[in-house]
Amino acid sequence: MKHLYRILIAVGLALVIHGNVNAEEASYNIKLMTPETALKAALAGMKECRSIGYQVTVAVIDRTGQIQVLLRDRFAGMHTVESATNKAWTAVSFKTNTSQFASNTQSGKESSGIRHISKVLAIGGGMMVEAGGNLYGAIGVSGAPSGDEDDKCTKAAIASIFEDLEM
Repeated sequence: MKHLYRILIAVGLALVIHGNVNAEEASYNIKLMTPETALKAALAGMKECRSIGYQVTVAVIDRTGQIQVLLRDRFAGMHTVESATNKAWTAVSFKTNTSQFASNTQSGKESSGIRHISKVLAIGGGMMVEAGGNLYGAIGVSGAPSGDEDDKCTKAAIASIFEDLEM
């Protein structure tokens, strides 16, 4: 009888362990920026652009493509809201910064057709927010005279929160 009892316990434990493995395989956890962290980044990106004379919009999105913060400076062009959002969306969706994405998808390249997907914007200013081995989302900046200038402001936005996310 003791032997049967031990076998039942062993089988029960095996089922519990196997059940936990299946639960782990059936779901996953992700890390997202808090609204306060996203706002801190947006403010830092806008501040950087203002310091070099540009009125911009900064969009911070989470890793699922949802807007967390959208901040438009008072004289930023009307188009900058959609552009900043789409730059961030493109960066997180394709897991590459949009300056590199623009280069990778130029006309005549194998991947050039991907530019025709709705919301894709292949111009500098969109960068992924990664820290501690996690992809948190992306930041897009629009309104400076070039993608390279937008990139400067996006880098400042990311730098302002990098240590917060690393911890």
